[in-house]
Amino acid sequence: MERAEILKRVIGILTEAQDIRLAAEAGQDIEAPAANGVATLLLNEMLPSIRVPADASPQQVAAHVSKALGPALHTMVSGFSLAFTSLAIAHDGGRTDVSSIEVLQELALEVEAGMYDEGP
Repeated sequence: MERAEILKRVIGILTEAQDIRLAAEAGQDIEAPAANGVATLLLNEMLPSIRVPADASPQQVAAHVSKALGPALHTMVSGFSLAFTSLAIAHDGGRTDVSSIEVLQELALEVEAGMYDEGP
């Protein structure tokens, strides 16, 4: 999966979490499976499938898992860090004219425009 796709899914997870929080604050009944469904789906989409030979040693299994998951996890952490930084900048700058969801939407548009195609 490309970096931009992972970043957009991370933003989707955070946006969904914010929607759930706002619904809970409004007193809306939220079922746990529904609340966790989108995040789980997006996380599963970001993680690659792993094939390990049946006769692999524990060390070989660890090497396969590390090689397969390492890049995706690194990009996911980068995405969460980017989103946190964007939200922190808006907050620390005293921005009261935008909501956190609007900050995440702006970030998603920047990702879509290719502003974060380069990097780890």
